[in-house]
Amino acid sequence: MTTTIPVGANQASQQTSKTAVDYQSFLKLLIAEMKNQDPTKPMDSTQYVAQLATFSQVEQSVQTNTKLDQIMSSSALSQADAIIGRNITSADGKTSGTVASVTLSSSGLIAVLQDGTQVPVGEGVSIKPAA
Repeated sequence: MTTTIPVGANQASQQTSKTAVDYQSFLKLLIAEMKNQDPTKPMDSTQYVAQLATFSQVEQSVQTNTKLDQIMSSSALSQADAIIGRNITSADGKTSGTVASVTLSSSGLIAVLQDGTQVPVGEGVSIKPAA
């Protein structure tokens, strides 16, 4: 009985580097804006600070979403472990059997029965202790 997780190991680092690239792009844009502004009507420095603050909020939101994704994956793993060895019936009632393993995919948990049949775990699925 195993639990398989087909999730990229470096997913969090890719998201972090994407944020860093976006931050660098923002700074380049800000410098270009400063270079190309009309010298007779310069932009108020508070507008620069406001732009930087807004970008900082977006960056923090991205980091928060990354952490929430990690929490959701951890929760899904706990659920996966709990259904191994139990009897499951699909939402339509046509497929049932004992769960041999669970796969965590982007669409959610997929229970793999002892006969190899896959049952998506979601609304309407019935899970009972093994008899």
